[in-house]
Amino acid sequence: MFAFPVGFKIYLAVEPVDMRKQFNGLWAMAGEKLREDPRSGAVFVFCNKDRDRVKMLYWDGTGVWVMAKRLEKGRFSWPIGSDTVKLSLAPEALTMLLAGIDLKDGCQKAWYER
Repeated sequence: MFAFPVGFKIYLAVEPVDMRKQFNGLWAMAGEKLREDPRSGAVFVFCNKDRDRVKMLYWDGTGVWVMAKRLEKGRFSWPIGSDTVKLSLAPEALTMLLAGIDLKDGCQKAWYER
């Protein structure tokens, strides 16, 4: 699992994104839709419409990382119906989201239990 330091900026795109987008497509989404500088050192988190795939974009100062996760079953607990385009998350919240914790109810989803 990834661990980001405390104070690390993480922006989560609320609207679904076409997961066929790669480096340049996600870079454009971070800049144009989320209105953040992709070179700021923040992590940008995107999810597809079915909420079973996640991609993260990160600029480390020398190049761009794209990290992806696909669930074999179940869905990520993703904020929907929000008036905002992005949410700012703490590193701990991103870790819980990727681990199958429902951030709204604070419990692990049954499909993700080990």
